[in-house]
Amino acid sequence: MPREEEQFARQRDFTRSNELQARLHEVVPGGAHTYARGPDQYPERMAPVLVRGKGARVWDADGNDYVEYGMGLRAVTLGHAFEPVLEAVGRAIADGVGFSRPTELELLAAQDFLDLVPGADMVKFAKNGSDATTAAVRLARAATGRTTVAICDQPFFSVDDWFIGTTAMDSGIPHSAATVTFRYNDLASLRIVLEAGPVAAVVLEAATALAEPEPGFLQGVRDLCDQHGALLIFDEMITGFRWSASGAQTVYGVRPDLSCWGKAMGNGFPLSALAGKREFMELGGLRTDRARVFLLSTTHGPETASLAAFRAVVREYTTGDPIARMERAGRRLADGVNAIAADFGIGAHLQVLGRPSCLIFVTRDPAGQPSQSFRTLFLQELLDRGVLGQSFVTSAAHTDTDIAETVAACREAALVYRKALQQGSVDGLLQGRPVAPALRRYAAPRRVESR
Repeated sequence: MPREEEQFARQRDFTRSNELQARLHEVVPGGAHTYARGPDQYPERMAPVLVRGKGARVWDADGNDYVEYGMGLRAVTLGHAFEPVLEAVGRAIADGVGFSRPTELELLAAQDFLDLVPGADMVKFAKNGSDATTAAVRLARAATGRTTVAICDQPFFSVDDWFIGTTAMDSGIPHSAATVTFRYNDLASLRIVLEAGPVAAVVLEAATALAEPEPGFLQGVRDLCDQHGALLIFDEMITGFRWSASGAQTVYGVRPDLSCWGKAMGNGFPLSALAGKREFMELGGLRTDRARVFLLSTTHGPETASLAAFRAVVREYTTGDPIARMERAGRRLADGVNAIAADFGIGAHLQVLGRPSCLIFVTRDPAGQPSQSFRTLFLQELLDRGVLGQSFVTSAAHTDTDIAETVAACREAALVYRKALQQGSVDGLLQGRPVAPALRRYAAPRRVESR
């Protein structure tokens, strides 16, 4: 292995990516179409602009290649450019993409979904997760005649006002008390919210990377919703196709009234879904005598490419076991990196945690506190060594070789991390400003100057 002092030299060039990123800032607010993809989420002047991907690897505009984690913000579980999906899409779009009437493909895709998710009676497709969650909230309000929505203290549910208005990035949103919060794994906090006034819906992820439901919690949520007349909505954006093809509702055995899906449904092709019990979903249809709900009505929701991709994804999950593969890769990665941190005596400061299919890394400063500066240093060293990702979320395409290369990169990055801990700061090791939370009130501390 190279001498320790050699580990701190820069190894990759980002000239072309930096040029493209500067141009993106001129034409796209924030320099990316998703805040989580923004350059402020990566070390300064080290945010690769990508040009292609295959399996678990991607290439940037400078010719650098990386083992990627996060995989399209958790949307790609089978690997980039997965051939069966591409072939299915190619066949479908050869016959047209968008029509003025439903296609048989819409029926077949809906049947596939409902066969996969036994807790749902009906489904409607859209293009992004926020469409689905906001439609679910609208439907719950119409079904109950109530306004207030109770959301769990979890990171993200929608770009729409009812959720974004609760975040630090609430500029332009009228103040409203129509959204209240409760704590995960805390039935008492939910009970207080439900007893305080009429609630239309309770919205939560059944589980997250770092939080499993305590015994009885989800059933307790179900029971409280029934007692107080609120609809239970599960956000399955991440858990669907990552915990189980049938979602967290199947893993934990609790049926919601409505559930919202997206991300991995199309292995990167844009598709989301709102699913649920017939008595509620029919309020958006033509077989009700009640006032109709404008549920979901999207031009591109049923386009053939994404529906064909979804059906190919379902076939892969039905005939293979991609979740087992991504979990195996995740366990190997977590064990390898945590062993390195322990060997270097920094296990309390650098950790890989979470469900094997949805891992994150935790970075702490010398005082043991979560640190954006130390996180950025770790990201910087991984990028220099061919590992790209804000997390260690795996896919079924991550091979033993990919994991071995990542663990080797983490060993070298951990040397730098240990040096920073020893000296008490990242000074002299981190190039540029630390990353910043994606949802923050001001552009500072990663404000970008105009050209």
